[in-house]
Amino acid sequence: MCIPWRSTQFVDRFFTGSLSMLPPMNDSSPRALNRRRLFAFGGAAVGAATLAACNSKVLAGGPSATATPSSASATTTAAATTCVLTSEATEGPYWLDNSLVRKDITEGKSGAALTLQLTVVDYKNSCAPLSNAAVEIWHCDAWGYYSGFTTTSPGGSGPAEDGVGDEKTYLRGIQLTNSSGVAEFRTVFPGWYSPRAVHIHCKVYTGGTIDTSTNTYENGTAHHTGQFFFLDDLVTQVEAAKPYSQHTGTITTLANDMVYTGKGVQDGLLTVTGSLSAGFVATIAVGVDPSYTAASGGGGGGGGTPPSGAPASPPSG
Repeated sequence: MCIPWRSTQFVDRFFTGSLSMLPPMNDSSPRALNRRRLFAFGGAAVGAATLAACNSKVLAGGPSATATPSSASATTTAAATTCVLTSEATEGPYWLDNSLVRKDITEGKSGAALTLQLTVVDYKNSCAPLSNAAVEIWHCDAWGYYSGFTTTSPGGSGPAEDGVGDEKTYLRGIQLTNSSGVAEFRTVFPGWYSPRAVHIHCKVYTGGTIDTSTNTYENGTAHHTGQFFFLDDLVTQVEAAKPYSQHTGTITTLANDMVYTGKGVQDGLLTVTGSLSAGFVATIAVGVDPSYTAASGGGGGGGGTPPSGAPASPPSG
């Protein structure tokens, strides 16, 4: 007999102590969110425990599940075809309001080319594609620096932030999903900072509009806050190449990350194909409940202003 898989309840993380006691670039402590019901389907890690459910919905029309040859076969993952329950993740202290609506967020930053393809679906409506949803992403550069916080140490040993791109906007952007629920970004593979595993932040909004005078998304309602992750083998491969190798130190693995809990795609583990020379394509499909409102962030426009100067340590919240 097949027993349906059920979600577990998560407990907020609370952190104490002065700001000076925080490790560099820790984006888990400042704004820990309640873990909430959110549904996602997409890549599942090779070798990871299989997540299954009875009466699961078989999805169609999402990113391709066929893996292309890679220089490191262990870096690719097989796409899942069932809806699985996932959890919200911390927004962290490095979100900035008023990200630009654009597909290419690189702004000249160097690193391995990465195309990120995200499919957003309405879980409450039989996983139908959710069109015209705004998907926002942000992540650090090859040496671990976030735009808006370019003097904050990423830990380890490496160069200062390279000064390429606008210091308030590089590697940040918003895209609206098309009729198939797909939003695509062109970026570079993220670097690392202590004590986090390599990741990309994401928020999903609906109900807003694009302000054509500023090219920003305004007055949207956030339905999801999460993070995307990469397999350790792939991270090791990429971080050994330039410019990543110029930042040395101990890179946190998925098993030791304070946000990733080992549940594969349920935690945002990406399906990745490609190679360093040809570039990578990362895919995942995320199902959301449009009736749910995320408590954190500005909802796209009007939720705060970028800092006038980069802090020496992460803000407290």
